[in-house]
Amino acid sequence: MLIALSFVRFSSAQTKLITGKVSDSSTNTPLQNVSVTLKNNPRGSLTDAAGKYSITVDKTVKSVTFSITGYHTVTYMVSDAPNQEINILLSRSYTALEDVVVSGKRGKYSNKNNPAVELIRHVIANKPINGPRASPYSSYEEYEKTQMFTDGPWVKITQNFLLKKFRFFFENTDSTIVPGKSLNSIYLQEILSDNYFRKSPETRKKIITAQKTVDYGEYIDMKGIHGALHFLFNDINIYDNTISAFTMQFVSPISDIAPSFYMYFIRDTIIENGISIVKLYFTPRNPEDLLFRGNLWIVLDGTYAVNSVELGVSKHINMNYIRNFQVSQNFEKNPGGHYHLAESHMLASFSPFPNTPAVFGERKISILAMSDSVLPDHLFQGPALDSLPVSSHQTDSYWSENRPIPLSPSQIRTYENADSLLKMRSYKRLKDFATLYFVGYKSAGKFDIGPIQTFYSFNSVEGQRIQFGGRTNYKFSKRVYLDGYMGYGFKDEKIKYRMTASYSLNNHSVYSYPFNYIQASIQHDLKNPGQEDVFSIGNTFLSSFNRGYNSNWLYSDIIRFSYVHEFGNHFSYDLGTKYWKQQPTGSLVYQKEPYPQQLDTVSEITTGEINLTLRWAPNEQFFQSKLARRNIANKYPVILFQYAKGIQGLYGGEYNYNAFHLIVSKRVFESPLGFSDIRLNAGYLAGTLPFPLLVIPPANRTYFYSETSYNLMNVEEFVADHYAGLNIDHFFNGFFFNKIPLLKKLRLREVVAAKILYGGLRNENNPEDNPNQMLFPTTNGVTSTFSLKGQPYVEASVGIYNIFSFLRIDLIKRFTYLDHPNVSKFGVLFSTNFNF
Repeated sequence: MLIALSFVRFSSAQTKLITGKVSDSSTNTPLQNVSVTLKNNPRGSLTDAAGKYSITVDKTVKSVTFSITGYHTVTYMVSDAPNQEINILLSRSYTALEDVVVSGKRGKYSNKNNPAVELIRHVIANKPINGPRASPYSSYEEYEKTQMFTDGPWVKITQNFLLKKFRFFFENTDSTIVPGKSLNSIYLQEILSDNYFRKSPETRKKIITAQKTVDYGEYIDMKGIHGALHFLFNDINIYDNTISAFTMQFVSPISDIAPSFYMYFIRDTIIENGISIVKLYFTPRNPEDLLFRGNLWIVLDGTYAVNSVELGVSKHINMNYIRNFQVSQNFEKNPGGHYHLAESHMLASFSPFPNTPAVFGERKISILAMSDSVLPDHLFQGPALDSLPVSSHQTDSYWSENRPIPLSPSQIRTYENADSLLKMRSYKRLKDFATLYFVGYKSAGKFDIGPIQTFYSFNSVEGQRIQFGGRTNYKFSKRVYLDGYMGYGFKDEKIKYRMTASYSLNNHSVYSYPFNYIQASIQHDLKNPGQEDVFSIGNTFLSSFNRGYNSNWLYSDIIRFSYVHEFGNHFSYDLGTKYWKQQPTGSLVYQKEPYPQQLDTVSEITTGEINLTLRWAPNEQFFQSKLARRNIANKYPVILFQYAKGIQGLYGGEYNYNAFHLIVSKRVFESPLGFSDIRLNAGYLAGTLPFPLLVIPPANRTYFYSETSYNLMNVEEFVADHYAGLNIDHFFNGFFFNKIPLLKKLRLREVVAAKILYGGLRNENNPEDNPNQMLFPTTNGVTSTFSLKGQPYVEASVGIYNIFSFLRIDLIKRFTYLDHPNVSKFGVLFSTNFNF
């Protein structure tokens, strides 16, 4: 024992422990990943997220050097004391991270014989043995914290007499998030989860064990807010070839094609635990492209794994509301020898215009208890995302014991402020009017009145139309949901109505994932032939404005029953039956010509059918709100198959038929060239049918561009009993405009689109070949409905979007069937499009 103690005492006498903290000299903010090195000595260290470091050195060491990109290097002389605390302030070197200008001169920068590029090629080649998909199995615990802050003169706004009661809400400040700014915390969510991964077949499972979110009451859609934030602050995997951030696609700095888009520079090499780690700086070859800039720390242990990464963006790239965006991630080596994500920190600021008050968002992730042990198959059964029944009701003591990072005083107060607001009657009134303005509904106890945009509209048949509607909310029932309206046209003097009743079978809202409900609906209303969804909100004030004169209308009476069931793998089916009676009105007339020059008018057509819809959307993402669900386009397809069987005699139906329809939609990312939204659709109708029951391609006669309808096609211009169509909208995200000096300042973006529709009509359904068939409609004595034959319908457009950050304008040209009456060869349409 004495010998051992003597040895320890002797060893301690030969070394000295140096600890301390490194901060920014102007803001006093802690600096992470500062290199702490010794002259002529392989030992070194890095500062942590709090700027702290610790290093044990030989007694002979006389100086320590502190360095990080963007700051002046400092060398500090140390004494002979065995324990020393050295706190360092580093001053910024403002020229260190300026954009690199690539010259066309030969030799300025080259991938050839470049050690930095050779190193990154090793990293790329070894991606399969690194990253989150390297291990056959993995399991870990995850703690996620998402927070939102406001910046700017919000407290001054509350000096208003009407808002001064809310002043306390804007006094919960935090000055540690962004150097030099005092931000006000307004949103906080914490999630604890158990996560499981299997490589073959690739399967993921996430079980939320605890979740806690600020609650601002019934009118604020907290689920929708969380869904939007999670979508914007998407999980970032540096090993993916493309990285999605804020709806944009970036080429990863270690993508397979990265050396063609990035420049790399070796900045430093440090020794950590006896392993060399190279610091590699990367920057875009073209500062205007959607690319990152930042630093990679690469391990030189034969794996070439990423040890840490810092990502940022150039101020020159075309991102609308994003004023700043930073990501830092740290990796650790697990027991199996693979490097896994240990910490992730994302921070971004949003504002409508430069130099205006901003909203800041922060998302932190900590990975705990990582294991690569084999996992049993039963763990992956059920939905990919699940929650424990008690996850939303965990006690404060549970959070205190399981939360890996304690909450700051500002974060604790964020929860308290939300509770205080809910107790204020003035806050409830403010929310009520805000919901009316932004959502279009006014709460009235157990009912919501609206949407107000449908209360007044006009068209050629009804003249001026007034409408009143509403829906029940969760106060009425958690299982039963009612929705409907009643309208009146002053010209046709007829009442229209719709009523829908839904009953949830899984004790969840009928709007919540996964669907499992029965529904019955009845409707009597006016619609255009070919209108895709007669149950959508179509009678709005803005939709009343149309190009040209549209006088082809139908009175539709529809009764529908359906059962909808959705599974955890995003497969669903809708089994139902439908009664439909349609009566032509306006200038539309249903006529037959049984004998030459003898016309018989058909006053109405009735059908009865049973139908089945199958939908599969693998890895689907969506914004979930209390009374709606909005899908988010990602790289995975959405496949929809519909079958309907018309039965003569069912509900008085007059026709037998079999209808098949298939729709496949997908977003294809082609970074850095933007992305394409592609929609394929095809169908076949078996049976002898009059033209109103055939496929009528949807036509858009409004002044607003439609991605799903044909923008220069007339209403009921074409009919078909078999068809195939292709719609493509490609968004370049400013790839070309960003390279034009004057245009790039306007942040405009380019879009091109094309719509192609093939189709045909069998002889038995064509009145030209079958004299017993119903005649095609005419306008002023000229046939205005035709079959698709001989050539496809084609229209294409070029457009500019992101005008004033929200407006899109398209110039559309129609290429075929130009001899049809009253067609437009060109059109200019508008739409609104909010993109980051």
